Amino acid sequence: MPSAITLPDSRDDAADPAATVPERAFFGRRKGHKLRNHQADLIAQLLPQLSFDLGAPAPARLQALFGPEIAEVRLEIGFGGGEHLIAEAQAHPAIGFIGCEPYVNGMAKILAQIEARQIGNIRLFAGDAAELLAWAPPSSLARVDLIHPDPWPKRRHWKRRFVQDSSVAAMARVLRDGGAFRFVSDIDDYCAWTLAHLLRSPEFRWTAERACDWQLPFAGYTMTRYGRKAEREGRRAAYLHFARTSGD
Repeated sequence: MPSAITLPDSRDDAADPAATVPERAFFGRRKGHKLRNHQADLIAQLLPQLSFDLGAPAPARLQALFGPEIAEVRLEIGFGGGEHLIAEAQAHPAIGFIGCEPYVNGMAKILAQIEARQIGNIRLFAGDAAELLAWAPPSSLARVDLIHPDPWPKRRHWKRRFVQDSSVAAMARVLRDGGAFRFVSDIDDYCAWTLAHLLRSPEFRWTAERACDWQLPFAGYTMTRYGRKAEREGRRAAYLHFARTSGD
């Protein structure tokens, strides 16, 4: 294992403040600045066409949310401005992408891009990622991406981080064998936190064999606006790739 990322001290879950909350929410701001008229129209008119109801039973295959031409489905949790999700969808038209984002302004931004570029292989969920993972059928996703999530740096807020033992188990359930969880962050502590949680899960394997495997962006990766800002300010991100192991 590359040694430049230092894992936090090993702790029992009972001593881990994140483990004191058995069921968590995807914390984040719900709304920022006031939406422009067209953005509000997109939320009211286009978003319902691209959304799905978690109150209804999940389809046996998530491809049913798209069309017969879709071979597999990937999920991006917290897509922000949507730069990475839009680029992925355009580069892979035979793959279905689900974007999960509770922040209304982020949802409005990606809806504008979907409309302008006539993208048909994106579906959107404006809610809690934990609920989406619980709803999805087993082994239904090929990949989950978590890119520059809120690090919640204060110790008393660690329970709000998306990466927890419970969410790792939820991702293991919905990822197919050989599927992937990809994590990107420029916050060293959150990278170490994520490594610690994933390395203690028997369902995942960190694929890095040399330092460049996590120091360099993934092949074909589209940098987000936040990622470019971090680079300008001298913060280097880590790119962690975990494979879902076969069997339980």
